[in-house]
Amino acid sequence: MAETHYVPRLRAHYDDVVRKQLTEQFKYQNPMQVPSIDKVVLNMGVGEGVSDRKKVESAAADLTKIAGQKAVITLSRKSIATFKLREGQPIGAKVTLRKARMYDFIDRLVNIALPRVRDFRGLNPKSFDGRGNYTLGLKEHIIFPEIDYDQTEAVWGMDITIGTTARTDDEARALLAAFNFPFRQ
Repeated sequence: MAETHYVPRLRAHYDDVVRKQLTEQFKYQNPMQVPSIDKVVLNMGVGEGVSDRKKVESAAADLTKIAGQKAVITLSRKSIATFKLREGQPIGAKVTLRKARMYDFIDRLVNIALPRVRDFRGLNPKSFDGRGNYTLGLKEHIIFPEIDYDQTEAVWGMDITIGTTARTDDEARALLAAFNFPFRQ
């Protein structure tokens, strides 16, 4: 019996539509020049983690639900006396998504989570880093449908970085716009 391989909806969209669109727009000679999304990194800093380790573990559990992959608890790199922070203390959580999970997460982010943000007016089109990577910040992690609002300990913000193989911000902006990212005009 042949094993059927799961292809995420956005990956199929990339292969069928986005590649042709970007090749026409930027006049690529080689199909390997067409930019693609490489990885998505979710990062959640928990400031209260200094005094209470359980808050970091709770945030990591929520991040695991959102990503569908186990979150890694991040530790502080150096001590800062004014924040009562010691080196090696847990202060956040992060997850790096690639391939199928990455496409599934982007699908949920664009179509379900972002429309649930209060007073949402679109993503900032200037949040690129100069090398084709895009970062956005969310104030509430409870906009994801996987999180049960009644069972969360607290509401945390999170950063989402989308790493692409694009060489310039314009190429990356065109790539993400082709995936229906709601950029502000």
